[in-house]
Formats: sequence, structure tokens, C-alpha cells
Amino acid sequence: MNPEISVVIPVYGSARILPALADRLQAALSATTRAGGFEVVLVHDHGPDDAWQVIQELARTRPWLKGVNLRRNAGQHNAVMAGFAHAKGEFVITMDDDLQHDPDDIPRIIETLRNGADLCYVQFESRRHALWKRAGSAFNDMVASILLNKPRDLYLSPFRGMRREICEAALTYQGPFVYVDGLLLQSTSNYTMITARHHDRQDGQSGYSLRKSISLWLQMATSFSIVPLRLVSLAGLIASAFAFLFALGVIIRKFAVPDMAVGWPSLIVAILFMGGLQLLALGAIGEYVGRILLNVNNRPQYVVGATVNLKTDAPTDG
Repeated sequence: MNPEISVVIPVYGSARILPALADRLQAALSATTRAGGFEVVLVHDHGPDDAWQVIQELARTRPWLKGVNLRRNAGQHNAVMAGFAHAKGEFVITMDDDLQHDPDDIPRIIETLRNGADLCYVQFESRRHALWKRAGSAFNDMVASILLNKPRDLYLSPFRGMRREICEAALTYQGPFVYVDGLLLQSTSNYTMITARHHDRQDGQSGYSLRKSISLWLQMATSFSIVPLRLVSLAGLIASAFAFLFALGVIIRKFAVPDMAVGWPSLIVAILFMGGLQLLALGAIGEYVGRILLNVNNRPQYVVGATVNLKTDAPTDG
């Protein structure tokens, strides 16, 4: 029998936090569902510490704890997809591994899903992150509102829950550059939010750097939207319009000042006009290339090296 609840957690650089995380999850989930009605899938994203050894040790005495070890670092969102591929629950929860997301909030997420929501995000009263990270998150939220048609009042948090059907819809995406929230928002409009407290990190430092945050934004912008390419097309159109107006002004000035240097008006008109047309053409070509990119790419999202407490026929890459 499949469990009712699956909790998917990407693990990176949090070996010393995992024992406390496992205990907190067991207590919270045992009070939420029947005996044996939950599982936790820890996806080790090839971190710098011995987290995989810790996962194996914890799994020996906890059959509900499953482990997936990736052969190379794939990134948080790709690691979540690896967890989705192994999760079997009717409801799937995703959260971070640092206990800043409280396992005691999971029952509230499950209750929201049981009441009919397809997708539930957890919005935090205040976030225990550095200023640059909060600013980057706000920028990412604004861009997502434009590119993904996300409602401005919906906070995209890695602490979220969804029905099994939404998880399976996300798994149909085979591209290598994953943005989980983009996949989820494409799958349903029946989403909601609950509010919770954001806690201090229990140990170590976040593995999310400024470089990784920028990379994630670029994945969202280029893999789930062609708006940037349309902006290039618009820029080409505007440039062509300005070139035409400027060319008109040059021609008028030539008639007003007959002794203007010979050849200069025609040269500048040709350069401006053709430059605008070239940008317009590049934008149109980019539109088609963008659509191809969204549909065709065979690089794997992740590669699984080993698993624990999972069947041997589980997927090894995606």
C-alpha cells in the first residue's frame, strides 16, 4: 500500500542537522496520518559533507525514510524532481533540510490539501535570511509575476504541498533546466497559501549563493517563458521606428542644408534602418529557437548513484 504522505527534501551540506530533522518529521507525521502512512525521501545532492552516510545510518532503523544519492550536484530544483520520481504518496510535501521550515506545519498543509486545494504554499511572517537573499527573492517574485502570470500575492516558497496529480504533471517535463514552481503553476490554478513562522538555521550555512540564485532566475526566464525574446523583438521594432524617424529628419535637413557632406545622409540612414531590421529579425528567429529549446533537450535532469529503502527498479536518471 502506498503511503498517504510523501515528504521530499533535497539535502546539501546538512549532515549534522539530519538526525534532528528525522526525529521532528517522525513526530509530526505520526500525528497526521495512520501508522505506515508516510514516507520521507531525502535526496542527497552531492554535497560537501558526509550527509549520504548519515542518511544511510538513519534509514537502517527507519523504514519510512528513503534515500537517493545523486552522482553529481544537480541543483535544488532538479533534486526535488528526483524526489518526485521516487515519492509514492497521495500528498507530496517539499521543504528545506535546515529546519528553517518547521515539520509541525506539515499537518496544516495536509489539511488544506484534504479540503480541496491542489497546491499549497507556506508564506512566512518574517524570513531569517540575509538581506541580499531577501532582496533577490523579492526580485524573483516580481519577475515570476511577469513571466509566469503568477498572482502578485502568491509567495513562491520551497515549503509547499501538492496533490499526487500535480506532482505527476510536473514529472512529464523532461528538460534539464528545472524551475519547479513554473511546472506547478502550469499544472493547476487551484492553489492557496498558509502563513507560518520561519526559523533560524540549526547548523552551518545555506548552500544557496548569489550565483546560484542568478542561475535559477535565468532558468525561469529562459526555460519557462519566451517573454525575453519578445522583448528583443520589441526592441528591434522600436529601433526601426526611431531609425525611420531619424532618417526622415536627415532627409529634411539635407533639403534645408544643401551643402551637407555628400554620402553621409544615405550612409547613416542605411546603417540605422538595417540595424533595426536585423534586431527585429534576430528577435523573430530567437522566438522559434526559444520554442525549440522549451521542447527539445536530452541532457538528464539528474543521475542517481545509489538509493536506500527504495526498490531496485526505481528510476536512475531523469
